[in-house]
Amino acid sequence: MAIIAKARAMRKGLTPAEARLWLALRALRPQGLHFRRQAPLRGYYLDFFCWARGVIVEVDGGSHHVEDRARKDRVRDAVFAREGIVTLRYDNLAVRDELSRVVEDVRLRCLARPTRSPLRGDHPPPQGEGDDFN
Repeated sequence: MAIIAKARAMRKGLTPAEARLWLALRALRPQGLHFRRQAPLRGYYLDFFCWARGVIVEVDGGSHHVEDRARKDRVRDAVFAREGIVTLRYDNLAVRDELSRVVEDVRLRCLARPTRSPLRGDHPPPQGEGDDFN
């Protein structure tokens, strides 16, 4: 339960850039792009996550340019890449000064990816589906 509580607290404490981007990303819902904010996954808290397309959107402040932080970001991104999840990173200034360009980039990159579905692959259809009842 501590993980959920931390995620909730983080949602209440969004940075100005994250709050601005969150409002803009919510406008993409009619296009089937639903984002969760501060979503916990694999021991990380993702700024924004579109599960259906396997896209993480991160807003990076100045601390992400410090070498140790940048190295941790690369490791984290590689963990998710092995699962077919892509991470898009934008810095605070881009969100502040070029919000429409950032949102359009996120939109296009999400829509270019296939929809992830729990029914993909070798899952059989639900009971009764596919039966011939002539």
